Amino acid sequence: MEATGTDEVEKIKSKFMSAWHNMKYSWVLKTKTYFSRNSPVFLLGKCYHFKTDESGELSTDGSNFDKINTEISGNVEEFRKDFISRIWLTYREEFPQIKGSALTTDCGWGCTLRTGQMLLAQGLMLHFLGRAWVWPDALDIDNSDSESWTAHTVKKLTASFEASLTAEREPKILSNHHQGTVKRNYDDNEKRNEVYHRKIISWFGDSPLTAFGLHQLIEYGKKSGKIAGDWYGPAVVAHILRKAVEEARDPELQGVTVYVAQDCTVYSSDVIDRQCSFMDSGKADTKAVIILVPVRLGGERTNMDYLEFVKGILSLEYCVGIIGGKPKQSYYFAGFQDDSLIYMDPHYCQSFVDVSIKDFPLESFHCPSPKKMSFKKMDPSCTIGFYCRTVQDFEKASEEITKMLKSSSKEKYPLFTFVKGHSRDYDFASSPLHEENNLFSEDEKKRLKRISTEEFVLL
Repeated sequence: MEATGTDEVEKIKSKFMSAWHNMKYSWVLKTKTYFSRNSPVFLLGKCYHFKTDESGELSTDGSNFDKINTEISGNVEEFRKDFISRIWLTYREEFPQIKGSALTTDCGWGCTLRTGQMLLAQGLMLHFLGRAWVWPDALDIDNSDSESWTAHTVKKLTASFEASLTAEREPKILSNHHQGTVKRNYDDNEKRNEVYHRKIISWFGDSPLTAFGLHQLIEYGKKSGKIAGDWYGPAVVAHILRKAVEEARDPELQGVTVYVAQDCTVYSSDVIDRQCSFMDSGKADTKAVIILVPVRLGGERTNMDYLEFVKGILSLEYCVGIIGGKPKQSYYFAGFQDDSLIYMDPHYCQSFVDVSIKDFPLESFHCPSPKKMSFKKMDPSCTIGFYCRTVQDFEKASEEITKMLKSSSKEKYPLFTFVKGHSRDYDFASSPLHEENNLFSEDEKKRLKRISTEEFVLL
């Protein structure tokens, strides 16, 4: 009886914590982000120009489109549609209990796992949909007044309290934002794309059986000493994502692999070995690879000398973003304008969505508005991601990025390097590609332990 009472207290506490985080971060969705008319905007390799004869700033929420000529307005619309089409993964609550804990929400501790999910999701979108794809319904979800998000949070706080008192599992509250988009007719190609759009999101659903859901990522994190409720750094998340992709059993995912750079070095032969490994079907074929490079952009603070390199990386269409943030908060960086980075913020607690049901709502997986942050506020610890479909694509990317590293680095050594050969040729532990019994090798465990003590604390 005492245990039951303790569980109820934990549930009430969890509900209030979720509501508190919504109140705390509601400004993220409430505030407008302004972009200069006179500088190009880059989003994961695509460039958008808002230039007009007038100086000043414009908002991306559509509030002042009437002041812009038709040509420029169209370009802003294209940018908004492209941004909203990226997959947004945030804190969730009331999902199935995480194994080995009483947690049914990741509010307050899961932000780096969420930004890691967003980076992996972008890699999968490039693989299955291509960079040119945009969600046809993207602009439909942005018509609601941003004030409603804050109002919804207040209602949710009250509803959570009432539900706790009446022992209801789910607060009865309706959000205008999640009522769904207007049904439209799709042609065959759009239908195919929409199937993959939904499938990719479903792989990140918050249930124990989804390939890249929070539950699975936490299980892989246990191998590096992490448990649910712990803080995760960008480098640790990179290794967790690699393991998650290796262990994924969906046939659609057998054509993708993940490589994590070792000590800021990408060993070309190790990457190509992964791409040329045998598929589960038994025939030889090349795999697409997502390359993750954990780096530090300085000592205690980010070195501004790295700004041009980071901007260069985000200008590449095969870049899948950066897992980073500022101290105590993790963000998913996807673009820039001038010296400000464009990002998606996971710090908004949304309700659990069951992705196993047919036609589950998609709106909460797409961010209605981009946010900007000065590069100098960025924490130096981050993980950079790239996607290469073929071996030839990887070789071309390694050459292009190497030139960029050399030209942008004012230091004696670049941020990271591409080296020919295998890691074992340089007296490193052999590649963990064929490990069977241990998800993390002893060498990886030591490296992860060292990394986790160096990285910033995330909330």
